[in-house]
Amino acid sequence: MEFLSELWLPILLSAVFVFVVSSILHMVLPIHKSDHKGFSNEEGLLGALREKGLAPGTYMFPFPKSMKDMGSPEMRAKYEQGPVGFMTVFPNGAPAIGKNLLQWFLYSILVSVFVAYIGWFALDELASKRDVLKITFISSVLAYGLADFPSSIWKGQRWSTTAKFFFDGVIYGLLTAGTFAWLWPRL
Repeated sequence: MEFLSELWLPILLSAVFVFVVSSILHMVLPIHKSDHKGFSNEEGLLGALREKGLAPGTYMFPFPKSMKDMGSPEMRAKYEQGPVGFMTVFPNGAPAIGKNLLQWFLYSILVSVFVAYIGWFALDELASKRDVLKITFISSVLAYGLADFPSSIWKGQRWSTTAKFFFDGVIYGLLTAGTFAWLWPRL
């Protein structure tokens, strides 16, 4: 755990930088404005969902009860008829943006801890700033940039949305790598 005592400052600062820049990307710039769509008859749909009393969670529709059921003629007909998708239901009330921002910041710290760990063991005393940049950049892009790919592969998220999150991840990777190269203790 020596790497934590040596790299606590770049871990914390890179998370702060990522947090600030991600806030700008998502709240100030219009890059992510088209990531989600609304329903044309939102009130009718919400009324129908309220009647069902859905508990918070992630739902799949149509929902096969087993892998065997997934291939049945009845399920195939449901898939063909549509719609097909996933839906996440949150608890009632205003979104807990403060809680979400805290979790995002903690995630950014966790990414930086892993980046520090990888860098600490991958780089020796003779490593240059360029070496630190390469190792910390690629390891942080793995965490930030590739995180949404499974959502496009398995959950139908548009690839254009995933590409925007990948772009964000490259920016976060540059910030993280720059911070680590700037404050790397062995240089």
